[in-house]
Amino acid sequence: MKLFIDTANIDEIKEISDLGIIDGVTTNPSLIAKEGRDFKSVVQEITSIIDGPISAEVISTDAEGMLKEAEDLVQIHPNIVIKLPLIEQGIKATSILSKKGIKTNVTLCFSPMQALLAAKAGATYVSPFIGRLDDISHDGPQLIRDIIEIYENFDYPTEVIAASIRHPIHVLEAAKARSHIATIPLKVIKQLFNHPLTDIGLEKFLKDWKTMK
Repeated sequence: MKLFIDTANIDEIKEISDLGIIDGVTTNPSLIAKEGRDFKSVVQEITSIIDGPISAEVISTDAEGMLKEAEDLVQIHPNIVIKLPLIEQGIKATSILSKKGIKTNVTLCFSPMQALLAAKAGATYVSPFIGRLDDISHDGPQLIRDIIEIYENFDYPTEVIAASIRHPIHVLEAAKARSHIATIPLKVIKQLFNHPLTDIGLEKFLKDWKTMK
């Protein structure tokens, strides 16, 4: 499973990129707004750090506006992926962009049928939000399993990005459900390293080593 970092914070991206485990970046208007910087400047800087897919989201709600934004965004860097909402106009824009060879990430997916529409439109990626489903007592990981089954039944090439990751168990469940990608906040990525037995074991090794001196 590929790992993306879900952030628009340059310091976080630089920190995690040094570990060599990140395959791409996803951003959204909320994450960009938190940085208080020019949108294009942030995206441009991200492309200079991570050599992989960088999702940049449109803010228009009509296909014409989305397409105009997309044409502008793809000029930033070849790795830019246009992120579009899973609404009728978003699917329309996805279909047009895919025919032009422009990569797309259809976001705010909450049902298998929505994911089917994204694949039919030629989306490069679809982003089911498993954390937000869990928030309302729905089975987020089951959505991943359903989408994967549908895509494999009909050989759709669209890749699934498990999004809205809240904690390490979501990462585990996404991997078990065979999600192609998980996009994860820095805090959760760091939590993946943690296990008390690792800390105890390292402490013992170092203590034993000191007794040999």
